[in-house]
Amino acid sequence: MKRIRRSFSPQLLSHCLLAVLTVAATTVVLLLIGRDMLGEAVVALLYLVPVGWSAARWGLWPSVCAALSATLAFDFFFIPPFYSFTVARLEGWLLLAALFVVAAALVASIQSGLSRARASERDGIYMLELGKVLAGLRTQDAVVRALAGHLQRMFQAALVEVFIQSSYSPPMIVRAPSDGQANGKPDRVLPILAAPDWVGEIRLWGSRGWLPPEDSYLFRNFATQAALALERARLAEAETRATALASASTQ
Repeated sequence: MKRIRRSFSPQLLSHCLLAVLTVAATTVVLLLIGRDMLGEAVVALLYLVPVGWSAARWGLWPSVCAALSATLAFDFFFIPPFYSFTVARLEGWLLLAALFVVAAALVASIQSGLSRARASERDGIYMLELGKVLAGLRTQDAVVRALAGHLQRMFQAALVEVFIQSSYSPPMIVRAPSDGQANGKPDRVLPILAAPDWVGEIRLWGSRGWLPPEDSYLFRNFATQAALALERARLAEAETRATALASASTQ
């Protein structure tokens, strides 16, 4: 019951009402222009305008309300006998069915495009945030800790574990939160690769939020950013050691 109440919030109900009013306004305009001037097929096509607008402006449920309202209004005002929901001709039934099917397909297409656009925007924000977190870190320890902590907060994971091991440094493992315990196999395992070597991997357990698949572009980008940050840190550490040795040799 609580989930239903959250889904049909006052804002969503107001958007559904606005979608229905948009269809009503379209109906008034079409009636003012005249049924004889437009024809039933043209009217059916024009009813797709408020349906598409509702899908792009307010989302799925308002667009569904608009599609149903448009179908009912089309039947009531533009299919003989007028001002009745009775359909006397087969042509009328076909027009009604075509309007509803095309409206449903239009809503699905718009919603799919909007979902892809929102996913791309979200992924871009996530990648930018991780890049900012890892930028400027000059030790591998700092990179690993920042990576684990940021991913744990980003995905609200029960545990994030970052393990690295290379020929340049001893093995290192960091958990976020630090007292977290791994229960069973991780839900996601992301290998960190720095050609030609395997550097380590990122393991995630029990996300309370959205978690993309392992082979997603977002996770592949995260692994690449981690590998680049670790390589920058390794070079910075080597430079620091070389500077320290040079200073010691001159003394």
